[in-house]
Amino acid sequence: MPVFNTVNAIDYGLIALYFGIVIWVGFYSAKKNKDTDDYFKGGGQIPWFLAGVSNWVSGFSAFMFVAAAGFTYKNGAGAAVVFTTACWAYLVGYFVFAPMWRRARLSSPLQFLTRRYSPSTTYFYSVTAIIPQVIGIGQGLYILCIFVSTALGFGGREFHVIGFTLSGLQLTMLVTGAVMILYTVVGGLWAAVLSDAVQGVIIAVMTLIIFPVAFLHLGQGGGIGAGFARLVHEAPAGFLGINGPAANPWWMLGYVVNVMLGYNVAWWQVQRYQSVPDERGARKMALLCAGLSAIGPLLWILPVMAARVLFPDIGALWPAFKAPEEASFVSLALLLLPHGMIGFVVAAILSATLGQANDSFNWLAATVTRDVYVPLRQRAGRAETSERHQLVVAQITMLIVGVLGVAVAFYIPRFGGAFSFALNYYSIVGPGFMMPVALGLLYRKTPWWSGIASCLAAFATVFTLIALEAWPDQAMPRNVLSAAGAATLVFFLSTFWYRADDPRSAEAQKLETDLREPVPVETNVATGGSLQVYGVIGTICLVLGGVLVACWLVPGTPIAPAGINAIAGALLLALGFGLRKFARR
Repeated sequence: MPVFNTVNAIDYGLIALYFGIVIWVGFYSAKKNKDTDDYFKGGGQIPWFLAGVSNWVSGFSAFMFVAAAGFTYKNGAGAAVVFTTACWAYLVGYFVFAPMWRRARLSSPLQFLTRRYSPSTTYFYSVTAIIPQVIGIGQGLYILCIFVSTALGFGGREFHVIGFTLSGLQLTMLVTGAVMILYTVVGGLWAAVLSDAVQGVIIAVMTLIIFPVAFLHLGQGGGIGAGFARLVHEAPAGFLGINGPAANPWWMLGYVVNVMLGYNVAWWQVQRYQSVPDERGARKMALLCAGLSAIGPLLWILPVMAARVLFPDIGALWPAFKAPEEASFVSLALLLLPHGMIGFVVAAILSATLGQANDSFNWLAATVTRDVYVPLRQRAGRAETSERHQLVVAQITMLIVGVLGVAVAFYIPRFGGAFSFALNYYSIVGPGFMMPVALGLLYRKTPWWSGIASCLAAFATVFTLIALEAWPDQAMPRNVLSAAGAATLVFFLSTFWYRADDPRSAEAQKLETDLREPVPVETNVATGGSLQVYGVIGTICLVLGGVLVACWLVPGTPIAPAGINAIAGALLLALGFGLRKFARR
């Protein structure tokens, strides 16, 4: 039975330091928000590299280290095929969607629906998307807190707080949710981008450490090569081949369609493309994300494959978990990393999920404020809404959505493992909402009601098949492919009712003109204030690196020597000095 390191005061201190940095980032970012354009899309002045790192980090969150780790532990090498599909989605974005989204010239993501279809379509999406987004935030928070409460060692304990009895998992969700709400409400998109960049740094250092350490331990003194050899010889039969869901062509087709939509037309993705100065920057951002999505997942998948050999009966290690395989990555961290780095890993997972939640908050607040509240107020004959008024409305919207998301997180455990819940949930709600967006961006000659009609057709088809219990063994591909097919059919059938001379088609025709007109390249936008953020990130790296180097003095174990802290700290210090030098130049 392996002996895990439990989180101690040093790890708690590093986690608290990270929380403090995240909150400080929110207040620092607030200074950049002179108006709602800054709050919702960074004024279109965010450097492409920073936006790309932020976009990539926001795409996976704690899902990769919990739910995807569980999938990898059970299915082996097929996970590499599944979780690198984002690379191909981003390449499609590079050639097709990135320039088109930047040319759409939007002030908020759902403004696209108003321009392409009608204000009614925007209202329809705004109202119907709120509940799925709240559930999505709750699901992300729940997955995150499985990891954090396990790493902290009190997932199964009970705590008495103000007359309520809470489990360690529930208390973790409350505290983490409070921090998430605070910094997103205050900082807007600049807070998301800056915190995402810090997350990218933390995750990069963490994976560069845990990957070789896992295989060195697996090699039992024979080196990394011996670790790989042991994995080959001791892995279960079929573990190193394509098996499980990855071997099912229908499952893979449904998953690829979902990924293509999610990484090209999801609203958080649209918002990132709008945050950079021009379409060249948007394409560079997509290409950067494609490269990171091809390499990054392998650095997490391979150590979890090693965990299958190190922990062959992981259910005995975590008997209280409904899906104990989802603790495989955190088990590696608790076994192989010293105090200091353990806190660092917890901070990394915290940072990734907080960034993803911030994206959901931001686009939803932008939509409710700009596309629903302001137009309705104007129709009611009220005075013009000031920028300050809109900021307050957006912040109140974020607060309400955040509180509801925390409440939903308490109910997620009733639905089983995190991976199966996430996959089935997004297969139901994702394609129905996103297919009309993708189709409407690529083809503009349909009537104003075609977006609503194709969306309703997708959901009607999916829920009918669910009610009939059709193909229950293929639930995910059934949901995705039927929704995509129904939406596409209705969308193109609606072309028979398209009239170019209809006044309601005028805005779509203007959009088509914009999509043919490249956004001028602005050569001097990413200077001064925009590039200063690299210096801010560099300073944060120096602080975290200095703390980790100091943790070298903390006693380690033969399996987890304290020198690992020094190596990670040195990497952060080097990166911090490099970023500060770049910002000065």
